[in-house]
Amino acid sequence: MNTKKNYISFTKEMKKEYTILAPNMLPIHFKLILQVLRNYGYKIDLLETQGEHIVETGLKYVHNDTCYPAILVIGQFIDAIESGKYDPHKIALILFQTGGGCRASNYIFLLRKALEKAGYGYVPVISFSLNNLEDHPGFKLTLPILHRMVYGVMFGDLLLSLVNQCKPYELNHGDTERLAEKYTVELAKEMQENGVSFRKAKQRYKEILDAFAQIPMADEEKVRVGIVGEIYVKYSPLGNNNLEQFLVDEGAEVTIPGFLDFCLYCVYNNLIDYKFYRKRKLAYPVIKWVYQYLLGKQRELIDLIKKDGRFRAPAPFEETAERIQENISVGCKMGEGWLLPAEMLELADSGVKNIICTQPFGCLPNHICGKGMMKPLKDKNPEINIVAIDYDASATRVNQENRIKLMLANARQSTKEKLGSVYGD
Repeated sequence: MNTKKNYISFTKEMKKEYTILAPNMLPIHFKLILQVLRNYGYKIDLLETQGEHIVETGLKYVHNDTCYPAILVIGQFIDAIESGKYDPHKIALILFQTGGGCRASNYIFLLRKALEKAGYGYVPVISFSLNNLEDHPGFKLTLPILHRMVYGVMFGDLLLSLVNQCKPYELNHGDTERLAEKYTVELAKEMQENGVSFRKAKQRYKEILDAFAQIPMADEEKVRVGIVGEIYVKYSPLGNNNLEQFLVDEGAEVTIPGFLDFCLYCVYNNLIDYKFYRKRKLAYPVIKWVYQYLLGKQRELIDLIKKDGRFRAPAPFEETAERIQENISVGCKMGEGWLLPAEMLELADSGVKNIICTQPFGCLPNHICGKGMMKPLKDKNPEINIVAIDYDASATRVNQENRIKLMLANARQSTKEKLGSVYGD
């Protein structure tokens, strides 16, 4: 495909008048991250639309064999343009890209092709990437912006973890979501008015932990279920048919590895490129510094959660990376690559033995490093119960949910048998 075809640069003049539309992948994280961009003069809206019409719109302009997240994201964009809410001549679209070999680098060209087919070929599409994949004079990621975004990711991970640990046990329905929304709004406002520093962030971390600990919760044990997979369907309610809420409704507690782990994975892979192929020799010291900086920020939060003692802390990324290396090479880094089975082991070692691997149809890296690694992981860890769930335009929600219900039934039966053996029943 000709990468220059339909390429329209987002100019400095456009920044003043255009509204940028962003797809929703991580509801909490993106509200914080996009607020950082607003603080620097960008007009930006997060698209939170859902429903079958999103899929139908995507299928009108994208081949049905295309990776499911591409269909959803493109469908959501075109649906927003056609909603009448925006002036098509005063909007731009933004896609978040890692520069990898799968959807992260190819969606943007599919989107431009779909826009042209729909009659909106004049709409600029911005590549949000640290790899300088394209030139957009009106959209620049500066160090202050990136610094604030790091804290947006940290706060997002903390809130995501606390919501998942509290929501299944809350005595008053809605307490957890309301508290999470309250802090999302407050943090976004604070980042706008006062910026971010570690001292302020540490105070906020403690305050958030105290607030969630005050939620009245039932003293009971529920089946814990981990979610891994392709990054979009792993996190996006639109992509996974509100999987988190479904599991909570079925009486389970959800555990999802944080978004910072994926960010660290992307940085770490650049270090692996240098180690294996001596690529990016000049940039290596900077990449290594960024990696250590992010590790340090993650350790600060983990240590704080452990010291508080009321909630479970995630595993440090170094341990996650080290844990998997006897099973798969860290050179397997297409898409989610080695991180996918690494997160399965991380979950299992933390006591989460029931795992859902979310897979978009046709996602080759996911099927190889996810589904393809399930048997060897189970052979070494027989107690792990992993089920792969496909998400695509033709998959029925009923079939997906029935398979998950079967997994939960097996998990509850296994727990019952273990308790019976302990008490001699």
